[in-house]
Amino acid sequence: MLDPRFANLRIVLVEPAGALNVGSIARIMKNMGLSHLVLVNPQCDPIGAEARQMAVHAPEILETATIVATLPEALIGCQRAIATTGLQRPLTTPLEPPRTALPWLLGDQIQPDSAALIFGREDRGLTNEELNYAHRLIYIPSSPIYPSLNLAQAVAICCYELFLIGDEGDRADGDDKGDGEAKRSLSLPSLPTSSSSPPLPSLPPLSSTHIPATLDTLEGFYQHLEAVLLQIGYLYPHTAASRMEKFRRLFHRSLPTPEEVAMLRGILSQVQWTVKQNYDRQ
Repeated sequence: MLDPRFANLRIVLVEPAGALNVGSIARIMKNMGLSHLVLVNPQCDPIGAEARQMAVHAPEILETATIVATLPEALIGCQRAIATTGLQRPLTTPLEPPRTALPWLLGDQIQPDSAALIFGREDRGLTNEELNYAHRLIYIPSSPIYPSLNLAQAVAICCYELFLIGDEGDRADGDDKGDGEAKRSLSLPSLPTSSSSPPLPSLPPLSSTHIPATLDTLEGFYQHLEAVLLQIGYLYPHTAASRMEKFRRLFHRSLPTPEEVAMLRGILSQVQWTVKQNYDRQ
């Protein structure tokens, strides 16, 4: 039985260049019970012969894929987003293995079609700016001899981990009267993490009354906040991006509601009004 929470999840590919990869991803999505594919500015024909050849019995995933021009467009309506990275780079958000982070995407309180798993380009992944749109970041551990994974392989690993999460829930519900052996067989070993890594982010659990603001709502707030901080001299143009990255991480951890974001934007608007009044008096 497919986990109904999978209907909440989008698989987002940013500027995929290989039609064979896109077709392979459609196939693995259908294998694992996922159906909503979002393509950001694809650099190939996602419904052409090569893509269909690799999709095999999943052409409908390609045919119904959403195509948008930018990553923010792909995340409209999303309340939770996880991005993948294949590079160990200096980031303010710690990297987590898929098994640790992915269950968070399937939380019970999120709205339909409001979670996203984001994958980057085949040759260079996601930019730091694009990674900033995600609440959490995952890195798939692999051999240091050849650590780089193909895009379709990375998507397959994450889709499989998501499938296991749903499968565990189904079996747990059906095995209450069993001898427990089936449950023990689902206790998969945790993926190792580096002892030197910073502590993982503590994201608050959601209650049925706590509905987080969508990422597009937050993006409007971030742009408003940056404009005000530049206006009052707290930010400087040459350092604004790095400072704003820290603000993004702060608010991504707190998961503010739409009402809380509106309150914060009201404060910003009042600051702008006050600055203008003082300027007019001069």
